[in-house]
This record gives sequence, C-alpha cells and structure tokens, in this order.
Amino acid sequence: MNTQTRQDQSRRKSKSPFRAALQPLLPNARTSVDHFHLVKLANDAVTAVRRRCAWETRDRRGRAVDPAWAHRLLLLRGADTLSVRGWAKLTYILDVDDPSNEIGAAWAVKEQLRALLASTTVAQARAARAVLAEYVLIADMVETTKLMRTLDRWWDPVEVFIRTRVTNSKSEAANLTCKNIKRTGRGYRNQGNYHARIMLYSAARMAA
Repeated sequence: MNTQTRQDQSRRKSKSPFRAALQPLLPNARTSVDHFHLVKLANDAVTAVRRRCAWETRDRRGRAVDPAWAHRLLLLRGADTLSVRGWAKLTYILDVDDPSNEIGAAWAVKEQLRALLASTTVAQARAARAVLAEYVLIADMVETTKLMRTLDRWWDPVEVFIRTRVTNSKSEAANLTCKNIKRTGRGYRNQGNYHARIMLYSAARMAA
C-alpha cells in the first residue's frame, strides 16, 4: 500500500458517517458549518480559561464568592446582548477577578469569533479572521490557540456558511425532539410497552 492510498483512507475514516455517505451521491455538494457549534467551542474556551485561572490564583475551584464564578454565565453572553448594567458587571469581573488578563483575552477572542460569523461577505469574514488570529497570537493561551486551529481546519465550510447562511439547525432540532420523545420509554424491556409509553406521553402532550 503506497503513501497516497494510506492518506486517502485516513481522510475517509476522519469524515463523519453522514458526510461519507452523502459524498458519493452528491460529489459537488459543499459542506456548511453550523455556527452554533463554533460559538459553543468559543464559550468552552472561555470556561476552560476561567477554571484554569481559578486554580492558578487560588489553588482551588471557583466558588460563589469569586466574581468570575458567580457571574460565569455573563462571560458567555454576546456583547451585543449586554445591557448597560451587564457591561458594568462584566467590567467589574475583569477588573477584580482577572489579574492575569487571561479571562478578558479569552472573552475578546470569543467575541471576535462571533463578529466573524456575523459577517455578510467572505471578504469581511477574512478580514475578521485576520483580526482574530492577532487576538489569539497576543493571548498566547492553549485554549484559544486550539480554537483557532479548529477554525482554520473548518474554514472552507465557514466560508460556505457566510455565503449561504445555511445550517442544519432545523434537522438537529427535529432529531433532539425525537430523542426526547424516545427517552420517555426508557426502562421498558418489552417493545410493545415501550411503544405504548411513548404513544401515551405524546397523546397527553397533544391533549394539553
């Protein structure tokens, strides 16, 4: 087996089953990234930095007495959704509970990624990507560097999303609804009882 063949097999194995199944049927189809997942990865990076900073500065996990922990959900809010009070509280958190400025740097990276995904043209997105790369370089943290590598790896699907604004959010929402309905039948070993439990649950919801 030559090197090229091994590389081709490695690429095929790395693809999700869904993409691997569709590509032979739709060879010219382009993949569009779901921006929700990228924003979640950015929020996860902020959370990871906050937790690491708590251990490094206090040698323990965050507690309710720590502003960054007490208002941890505020750090994940989009800047465009913050009220005047929210901005004041965020500024307070970063002033008193971020001595290394790492939490603030991770928050800035997250917000720049959100700005990138809100771009209306590919040129605008590429410019935002360059700014994001500068933020990540200045931050010099494992968490944000990992986020940037993920964005670079998925950049082609990101550009497709910027052009088309197409996502699979509706299909994922439908899948989640199906899973939640199926969960109501857990614990029943008999298939008939399993189906009956799901039907009764669905009928009760429709009647309500």
